[in-house]
Amino acid sequence: MPIELIKLIPWIPLLGAALCGICCMKPAWRKAAGPISVLSIFIPFLITCGVYSAASGLQGDDKIQTIYQWMGVGNFTVNMGYYVDSLTMVMLFVITGIGSLIATYAMGYMKGERGYARFFMGVSLFIFAMTTLVMADNLVLIYLGWEGVGLCSYLLIGYYYDKPEAVAAAKKAFIVNRIGDLGFALGIFLTYKAYGSVSLHTVVDKAIEFLNDPNYTATTADLWIPFLLMLGAFGKSAQIPLYVWLPDAMAGPTPVSALVHAATMVTAGVYMIARLIPVFQLSPYALPTVAAVGGVTALFAGTIALCQYDLKKVFAYSTVSQLGYMFLGVGALSTFGGIFHLFTHAFFKALLFLTAGSVMHALAGQLDLRAMSGLRHKMPVTCWLMFAGCLALAGFPFTAGFFSKDTILAETLIVGMEGNGLFTLLALIGLLTAFLTAFYTFRLWFRVFMGPEHFEMGDDHGHGGDDSHDDHGHAHEPHEMPWWPMNAPLAVLAFGAIFGGLIFSGWMSGSIETSTANPIAIHAVDTHAQTDPGYSIIQVASDTSGHGSEADAAHGDEHHTLMGMDVHTAMMLISGFIALLGIGCAAYFHWLNRPLTDEIAKKFGVVVEVLYNKYYVDEFYDAVIVKPLRMLGHGFFLFDQFVINGLVITVGYLPRLVGWSVQPTQSGKMQGYGLGMVLGVAVAALLVFKWAF
Repeated sequence: MPIELIKLIPWIPLLGAALCGICCMKPAWRKAAGPISVLSIFIPFLITCGVYSAASGLQGDDKIQTIYQWMGVGNFTVNMGYYVDSLTMVMLFVITGIGSLIATYAMGYMKGERGYARFFMGVSLFIFAMTTLVMADNLVLIYLGWEGVGLCSYLLIGYYYDKPEAVAAAKKAFIVNRIGDLGFALGIFLTYKAYGSVSLHTVVDKAIEFLNDPNYTATTADLWIPFLLMLGAFGKSAQIPLYVWLPDAMAGPTPVSALVHAATMVTAGVYMIARLIPVFQLSPYALPTVAAVGGVTALFAGTIALCQYDLKKVFAYSTVSQLGYMFLGVGALSTFGGIFHLFTHAFFKALLFLTAGSVMHALAGQLDLRAMSGLRHKMPVTCWLMFAGCLALAGFPFTAGFFSKDTILAETLIVGMEGNGLFTLLALIGLLTAFLTAFYTFRLWFRVFMGPEHFEMGDDHGHGGDDSHDDHGHAHEPHEMPWWPMNAPLAVLAFGAIFGGLIFSGWMSGSIETSTANPIAIHAVDTHAQTDPGYSIIQVASDTSGHGSEADAAHGDEHHTLMGMDVHTAMMLISGFIALLGIGCAAYFHWLNRPLTDEIAKKFGVVVEVLYNKYYVDEFYDAVIVKPLRMLGHGFFLFDQFVINGLVITVGYLPRLVGWSVQPTQSGKMQGYGLGMVLGVAVAALLVFKWAF
């Protein structure tokens, strides 16, 4: 298949969005929106598969597929064009492949919704924006896709616009992301000033040149650009302190949670940092900051997930935690581990959200874990599909999550063993988070599917639609989902969640090595801060997959060992044991001995309350940021009303006052006008007489 066809990938979903918009116009056309959207995503997936071999062989400028010059002002030019390398292809496989499966599932899940065509128009528009983001050959076009996915996220979170919580969640996501996006925009401005271009290949090539020049002195811009860019990444990928929007985003339809807020959009920040990794290597503080924020976020969100009872919010906080792992990997220069975890996470987290959607679907909108138990007999297929996803999320040995997560932990520990104590601590935090992940994941699964059968139906039949979600004749009890179009896509995702690590590990390693995400072996860049503890991270260069000569060179040809064995092997044994321990504890406390769990929860009521209320971060933000800003805004409103408007009204009132004062003279009586004329002539004569004499 000719490589030029890759230029069509973003535009086919855009066409699909336009057709879905047309389907909104007549009720008879609306059912066609689902198949149209699925095809508009699946066809780009087929194109991605067809051009993969040709794309893998591209070298140099051949990787740049220019369509036309988008804008040009003086020396500033921006092309509408795409940068095609192996990292681009990895992201396209995730977006179009996982997207096709989720959209297929959504055809069944959203059946009967009054906004059916509107939903699929939003999904197709999102795929257009997301593919544009990952294919863009310059930062401005990336920013266009970046804002596009933010807009689509806002529209899809607020899909149920008649529900106040959905509207509030959509606004919250939009506003919080604007904070991060401001940093990203400033980073783009500063990048152009420092590098004279916004083209990815130009910026990356110059950064590599600087890294390999032992006489180069890092500028102030080199130090600040990564921090501005990472602010955008933290907002889009829900990291501390900008993570608060993602859990509330679960107010949107479940397929949106799976596609936008688990598998694709929220990974954009990880992708952006990986894509520009040489730029981040120029600053001695940037990558340690990325890693530290990622590690702390992973643990922080993991502890919150322990005490949540909302089915989707458990997976939402889990997503925040797993994104933290990805940032930890990229920050430790394990771009292979970070992107590999991005890839495997797309499979198992999409699977978990969609199976949670099936449970919600079957229980008429019920999401409270306390209102369900023992559903394995009612929903056997969903039960074991979710089990596959839980195994992968928990890092059960030889599942997809096991391989990608352990790569991150091992590479983080290796950096720590090379003298940077921060990364040793972060590796330990990662292991603790791995235990929590296994525990809260199977806490949910055992609560929902094991134990005595118990369920309480929700009151949201059809999610605001026409009750057609209960058209299988099971309106008053849980029921299994149909194989087509719902369970069949989940079976594919389950296969990827279990076997994706074994199948794709080598391919992923090779893809990172041949892309701009491969860290560069560098000389020490003079920043006048070589003695800083964080500085050692940029001296670790490399393919961080832990295999091959490049990785050995990256770590100074040292063979790091732990417990008498290779670090990667040792980490697999340790984290495998931790995963089994977490699953075992969850089985005991949430299946075999639930009364004991309730007793322990009562003894540690304060801790449970704090975790249940998510450390009161939302309340803190509301008290410190939201309410003061509202008060300030109200003050400005009053100032505008009574001062600014008062001045305008006063100035406008003076001519009216003059008019009112002379109004009595305009009575319409001739004798009055005659008297006025005589008086006027008399006054004029007196004035003339006075001035003349």
